[in-house]
Amino acid sequence: MAFAAPSLKGRALRLLGQREHSRAELLRKLAQHVQEGDDLHAVLDELEARGFISETRVAESVLHQRASRLGAARIRQELHAKGLSADVVQQAVAQLQGSELERARAVWRRKFGEAAADPQAHARQMRFLLARGFSGEVVRRVVRGGDDDEV
Repeated sequence: MAFAAPSLKGRALRLLGQREHSRAELLRKLAQHVQEGDDLHAVLDELEARGFISETRVAESVLHQRASRLGAARIRQELHAKGLSADVVQQAVAQLQGSELERARAVWRRKFGEAAADPQAHARQMRFLLARGFSGEVVRRVVRGGDDDEV
């Protein structure tokens, strides 16, 4: 007994059931499954009109999952990679600005827990935080160990 392949809409709904996806992500993932007579853009338009696809929810999901471990620059990069509009990305990143220093300190504490003993360890700690997308100024303050709260 042969089963028919799921429709584009069915595949899209299955993907959306797993996690939030942007329109660009769905377009990329479903393009390989388009068959003659299918209109992928019409399917995505319908899902967007019904509220199944939402750039704002995608951005909120990324912030919720990744903000405790990554800096604003890295999150901005991930949101752009998901194909979100510049406006949505900017709003999402703006939400992170006030907590950048405390988030960087928490990441540093989990990974290292104590100040660097030598210049090589200091450089390694700085590279670690910079690679996580925290700004240079925030990284310097965290690795230096100052507990001052002004940004």
